[in-house]
Amino acid sequence: MTIGLYFGTQTGKTETVCGYIKDEFGDLVADPIDVSEKDLADFPNFDAIICGIPTWNTGALELRSGTAWDDILEKIGGLDLKGKPVAIFGLGDSVGYGEDFVDAMEELHRYFEKAGAKMIGYVGLDGYDQFTNSRCLIPHLNEITAPGDGMKFCGLPVDEDSEGELTEERVKKWCAQIKSEMGL
Repeated sequence: MTIGLYFGTQTGKTETVCGYIKDEFGDLVADPIDVSEKDLADFPNFDAIICGIPTWNTGALELRSGTAWDDILEKIGGLDLKGKPVAIFGLGDSVGYGEDFVDAMEELHRYFEKAGAKMIGYVGLDGYDQFTNSRCLIPHLNEITAPGDGMKFCGLPVDEDSEGELTEERVKKWCAQIKSEMGL
């Protein structure tokens, strides 16, 4: 299996998280690729894809990342990725921008879903106490036991600004989860 690892970044933090993911997957994951330097032609050639996106345009309804991802979202939606496993992680600041925490992740998730990808790597809310709202929360109806239960992030939220000390452990746990979801 060969897994593509893509990211967009403004400060280098998303690329840093890609390094942690690469460490967890080893040779199964290709070297991280900055989406500003590569087109989407290789997406269909990978067995699975992992993508990282920061949220910069907080409060925006569209084009939330402020990176090259914003320029290719529509193109992703036009790809044929039927059944291809795709996992997403997003960076944001749960304290400084807690009302828009990792919102760009939802946008990327939506376009990969439109392309037919099999979205994996959803993360529960446990341990994420700082944020107040996020567009990337999605219901998991089979897990609802009480009002408000069953919500998950559509990928891994990473907060290098206010919770950086938790990043490596969160990434390690998430990588184990998506390996399991991929049958590795």
